[in-house]
Amino acid sequence: MVSRVIPVDPFDLVIFGATGDLARRKILPGLFRRFCSGQMPDDARIIGAARTEMSDDEFRDMVRDAIREFGGGAYEDDALDGFLLHLGYEHIDAKGDDGWEALKRRLRDGLVRAFYFSVAPSLFGSLAERLRGFGLADDESRVVVEKPFGKDLESARALNRTLAEHFHETQIYRIDHYLGKETVQNLMAVRFGNMLFEPLWNAQYIDHIQITVAETVSVGGRGSYYDQSGAMRDMVQNHLMQLLCLIAMEPPARFEPDSVRDEKLKVIRALDPVDYHHIVRGQYASDDNQPGYRAHVDNPRSVTESFVALKCHISNWRWAGTPFYLRTGKMLKGRASEIAVVFKDAPHSIFGPDAGTHRNVLAIRLQPNEGMTLDVTIKEPGPGGMRLKDVALDMSFADALGPDAEDVPDAYERLIMDVIRGNQTLFMRGDEVEAAWNWTDPIIEGWTRRGEVPKPYEPGSSGPEDALMLMHRDGRRWREIKV
Repeated sequence: MVSRVIPVDPFDLVIFGATGDLARRKILPGLFRRFCSGQMPDDARIIGAARTEMSDDEFRDMVRDAIREFGGGAYEDDALDGFLLHLGYEHIDAKGDDGWEALKRRLRDGLVRAFYFSVAPSLFGSLAERLRGFGLADDESRVVVEKPFGKDLESARALNRTLAEHFHETQIYRIDHYLGKETVQNLMAVRFGNMLFEPLWNAQYIDHIQITVAETVSVGGRGSYYDQSGAMRDMVQNHLMQLLCLIAMEPPARFEPDSVRDEKLKVIRALDPVDYHHIVRGQYASDDNQPGYRAHVDNPRSVTESFVALKCHISNWRWAGTPFYLRTGKMLKGRASEIAVVFKDAPHSIFGPDAGTHRNVLAIRLQPNEGMTLDVTIKEPGPGGMRLKDVALDMSFADALGPDAEDVPDAYERLIMDVIRGNQTLFMRGDEVEAAWNWTDPIIEGWTRRGEVPKPYEPGSSGPEDALMLMHRDGRRWREIKV
């Protein structure tokens, strides 16, 4: 077996917003898969809480339908029936007093007690206050908060202060599902578990690093939220920032929560301000098949970006002079999340000018087809001289690990189980969130002050032409987004 299932301690998990989209698509199906794997103990209990009035049986029926739609994979009906027995439901008024005493009576003493805030950030303070006020939470309880964690530095600080009034930092789990992906964690294993890479992981040997998160979907039903956020707030400030930290951070003294998060924080604080010439914003236009971004968000004058590309630098001894290129967007030609580490050319080619330019590239694929490739240069087979070509040493989890790769939990499954264990390694700390906003805010304020309008780009493309020029000016090219 690839993954060894280690059961967690008995727990009571309360999911606020249990009737919402995230709970139905990710949280509850993920918990069901952990139940099927044997990781959930027999006396674990999951309690849904929301403003919708329904009975335990009605909630179980809703969860049954959600798992059938979003659960993925094959399972026995008996397993689903067994999982549903662990579920209960309470109608809760997040800003009032209704339902809290009834919820308290459902909770048991002596068990791990966790509260998942799958709600809008505006409700975090009300929930935290009532959890303490009604005696549902103590100093051993844990709270999980979803993004967006603020919309700027000021609001993030306000949220941190609100949560800190009721919970210690060691009790707060700010979730970013990218950190729960198997390949993201393998990035740390590749860097710090192999002597092969770490000596080369610096500006002396690495020419540049590309981080791409491309999506083929539109803003869809998130239009009202997304138009107030944009790609910079929705993706760069959190997801791409976390990937940047993991690829660039120094080796922590130990693989422990604060050791890892200390090193990530150092990376964010070492980021230089980004020159506005090194930023490209885009917005997908309409085509013959569907409306464009402005129609999707019902705002014909929207200047919110659905695409961002930027070049940044980290001012420390390891990375001085090495550029990091980040890009993310919607309605692009393919769905891909990838980190590409592009090594420098050999200092001298013994094969002459006809051999061409060849570079080693380590590409870490986060999705789809999770895995890694390492491009190496070999001689092209056949007579007629020394002709060189690049080939990829390719390792996908599905091929390398076989059927056991299917047992690897997805991001939400892993992160929720880490909450129950009390392991904060893969969660963001408050000062880390604030540092990320402190770097992001001037970028957003700059283009707002200049009145910039995003560049239009065709759906199904690689983004605006200006993004290509961002790399071309430096004599580099983006890696192809594959369809």
